[in-house]
Amino acid sequence: MQLNDPLLTRRNFLKGSATIGTVGIMGGIPMLSSCTSQKKGKEKGEELQLPALLDQAPDGKVLKAGLIGCGGRGTGAAVDFLNAGPNLQITALGDVFQDKMDACREILKKQKNVEIPDENCFIGFDSYEKVIDSGVDVVLLCTPPHFRPAHVEAAVNARKHIFMEKPIAVDPTGVRKVLASMKRAESMRLNVISGTIRRSQKDYMETRRRVLNGEIGEITGAHIIRNGGALWFRSRRPEWSDMEYMLRNWVNFCWLSGDHIAEQFIHEIDVMNWYLDEYPVKATGWGGRQRRVTGDQYDFFSIEYLYESGMRTHCAARQIDGCSNGKVEQINCTQGYADAAGKLYDLKGNMIWEYPHPAENDMQSEWYVTNPFVQEHINLVTAIRTGSTINDGEDQANSTLVAIMGRIAAYTGKDVTREEIMNSDLYLGPKTYSMGKIEGIPETIPLAGIPHKE
Repeated sequence: MQLNDPLLTRRNFLKGSATIGTVGIMGGIPMLSSCTSQKKGKEKGEELQLPALLDQAPDGKVLKAGLIGCGGRGTGAAVDFLNAGPNLQITALGDVFQDKMDACREILKKQKNVEIPDENCFIGFDSYEKVIDSGVDVVLLCTPPHFRPAHVEAAVNARKHIFMEKPIAVDPTGVRKVLASMKRAESMRLNVISGTIRRSQKDYMETRRRVLNGEIGEITGAHIIRNGGALWFRSRRPEWSDMEYMLRNWVNFCWLSGDHIAEQFIHEIDVMNWYLDEYPVKATGWGGRQRRVTGDQYDFFSIEYLYESGMRTHCAARQIDGCSNGKVEQINCTQGYADAAGKLYDLKGNMIWEYPHPAENDMQSEWYVTNPFVQEHINLVTAIRTGSTINDGEDQANSTLVAIMGRIAAYTGKDVTREEIMNSDLYLGPKTYSMGKIEGIPETIPLAGIPHKE
């Protein structure tokens, strides 16, 4: 079915489990899967244990990585990959803009003394194919999310290990393509890690372990909030075509980013999904726009998700300067509630446990939290070098789908079911790419409902 969805700096360390698609061994340490295996363990009456996290990937043969998408986020991912362990190289770069490529090369040279030869720097919409074919072992997929499904598919077909930034798609068509690619990746024992870092962050992992072990009873719902300032934007320049303007201003166009409910708020939605280990059957939502000056997206969303059991969760996000900011990742239980970043409370609001963060420079402490943006690459490289298989792609596809459900519910003002989304043929963006005019994607803000008449 076709739903009525109108056009539908590397991240800072977000202070608050390695997501393992199949149970494997990392550095001789048993690693639990993100949801399924842990839930099965609990059903058997087994207490969940926190898997050990290495602070550096083990040594091994040289692993070559190619970066696709050389903006701030991609450049940061390249540096994080190089920081994950020994004998790691960035050997190829791909982007559509020469200035982004040049800036990335400069940072890699300055920060890591890495020089990428001209013959391994590829410009154009087909640059991802050239990077994949350049002899790399790993690809880092960091373009605007619209392009992720096609890039993931190409990387899997070429049997490359993958780091893919979040979200993994902007529409149901893209989500289904990634899900199919993940099945193929699993059958080929390829390793896939995505950029929603909480599952690789020790304080979040330990908090979740305690909740699933029943320390505050059974989960009954969740209250998830992320309120922050507006993201950057680019005003259109006379010399820019439609395509160049939209690409340089990508975080403000739904077809490129999925709107901020998918592009940024997916971190918090993924935490909720990680705890609940189930997905909503319906979304009811609203949102709007008051302050954005470019693009076609909303400033704020508020979504209620309904689950098959009758449980409900609430998720809300806002990007407006000059407002009260804050983040809430509250998991409600029968005997208390959790702050997923590292605290447990009883029903009266008394804190009964807090993650024992060590002193900032005490890296030897068992409770030290490695920068999760590096930790996810450590987990990826460790799996490759130890013959394990990790793959959180299906989890990320489902978290992306939950975000898309909320976005469409808010854009249209109508309840949206998971079944509708899973079967929707909605596709956002042009079918072919060139630096010219884009037909059929006006810079128009979605309006829910119909006009009120006298």
